[in-house]
Amino acid sequence: MKNSETITVDELAVEQNSNGGSPLVVETRGLKKTYFGKIDVPVLHGLDIKIYAHEFVAIIGQSGSGKSTLLNILGALDVPTGGTVLINGTDISTLDEDELATLRSDDVGFIFQSHYLLNEFTCLENALMPVTIRHGEADEEQTDRVLRLLERVGLSDQINKHPDEMSGGQNQRCAIVRSLANSPKIILADEPTGNLDSRSGEEVFSMMREMNRESGVAFVMITHDDRLAQAADRILLIEDGNIFEISKEAHRERVAK
Repeated sequence: MKNSETITVDELAVEQNSNGGSPLVVETRGLKKTYFGKIDVPVLHGLDIKIYAHEFVAIIGQSGSGKSTLLNILGALDVPTGGTVLINGTDISTLDEDELATLRSDDVGFIFQSHYLLNEFTCLENALMPVTIRHGEADEEQTDRVLRLLERVGLSDQINKHPDEMSGGQNQRCAIVRSLANSPKIILADEPTGNLDSRSGEEVFSMMREMNRESGVAFVMITHDDRLAQAADRILLIEDGNIFEISKEAHRERVAK
């Protein structure tokens, strides 16, 4: 599938970064995924993707097209059936479980549709959780950094509150800060505004976009919200097990049909 509206992800990524020189954060080569059972279900058919620092990439596609499967593989939460995933140039298939855990902690941040904050901990403690897990205890510098991020997303007056005392939008903004706590290279967001009302969803997306611009961390976001996809730098469409770069004009035409 290649016409005037779509070109391969690899071609456009190289074209867009030919002058920018941004570091390559994630790359897949011939990525495949099949779920085996009574009936084998191939989901991803050999994807070649490049994600660069500073990019904000939206992934779209019908339900069941493999978007979440792809995100889980990119985050080393799932194992591909074939092909290669490189994060910061490292083939993650060469890493053992401890090394994978370190990579997920240090280089990858996650934001999900549900915030998954822990009610027994405060907003600040939840935001610091990746640091606590990685280092045992946050030092003063790490704590100050997370406090500055919480202030940046408008939560400086919520740091001692628990998730059940905050709104859904506030919880999701705390989850954004949590994803940034260890200064990752890439953040993978799976429908991060899906459980929010329209206004809260736009606020959360705006916070993600600002964090992307200010920190340079790459964001890859699955979304069914066409407005948010239009606000990304690039739009990737998963269809029939393949992935394509789609222009914003072509995306608007698809939505209008």
